[in-house]
Amino acid sequence: MCRWLAYSGSPVLIEELLYKPQHSLIVQSLSSELGAEPTNGDGFGVGWYGRTGTPGIFRSAEPAWNDRNLRDLAMHIESPLVFSHIRASIGSPVQQTNCHPFRHGRWLWMHNGYLDGFAVMKRDLMMAVDPELFPSIEGSTDSELFFFLALTFGLTEDPPAAVARAVGLIEETAQRYGVSFPVQMTVATTDGETIWGFRYSSEGRSRSLFHSTDVSTLRHQYPDNPMLHGLSDDTRLVVSEPLGDLRGAWREVPEATCVIVHGGSEELRPFLPELAA
Repeated sequence: MCRWLAYSGSPVLIEELLYKPQHSLIVQSLSSELGAEPTNGDGFGVGWYGRTGTPGIFRSAEPAWNDRNLRDLAMHIESPLVFSHIRASIGSPVQQTNCHPFRHGRWLWMHNGYLDGFAVMKRDLMMAVDPELFPSIEGSTDSELFFFLALTFGLTEDPPAAVARAVGLIEETAQRYGVSFPVQMTVATTDGETIWGFRYSSEGRSRSLFHSTDVSTLRHQYPDNPMLHGLSDDTRLVVSEPLGDLRGAWREVPEATCVIVHGGSEELRPFLPELAA
């Protein structure tokens, strides 16, 4: 399994997100508390938006806690929207092209979980990808193929519907192969302006996912906390597990839910798979 975070708000140094919180993603790479395993050392990635329309990405097969380039870049790159992911492989090779986040055009995508029965379903799922998109698949993970299925089903026009159709296809395909619970997922995707996060599993026992609460309210509750005064009111995070133990700072995303973050607000919607027409 893996751990990830998605940040939206005023421009922030990536260092502030990855290294400085009490239970930062770097800490989680060595000792995750809510993941399927404590260590997530099979690579990492960071995606961010700057002056151009296409996001930048830095990915490595090195453990996040041991990468000097990541620390140096994090001290110098500032962005209003950041994705970061630490990986624990459950079978696919530890290589750069298998590290998240994945990028296509303006879009980023990262996934915690797995597609059970992927080996037997892989050919069928590959054949469902739009032929124009297929050459852009670089790695061998179920997560990247999941991304390209969502793109095939219209991610750039309607992300919740596209992800629902992709999950519907995966579950329908799995049923033909006798796989009962194929999808385990928390997913984040963005176009650089809005973040969509999803928590869902076929068996109804999804991996952990949380979103941050209103910063202005926390600032009133904890007037002596310097970290809160450095964040803008529109700051929002969606994370695999809380970055600290500040009471009231995090809310769990319910099972089978899509959380949408845009312009300092968040909306929660029910999420259910759909069969593609």
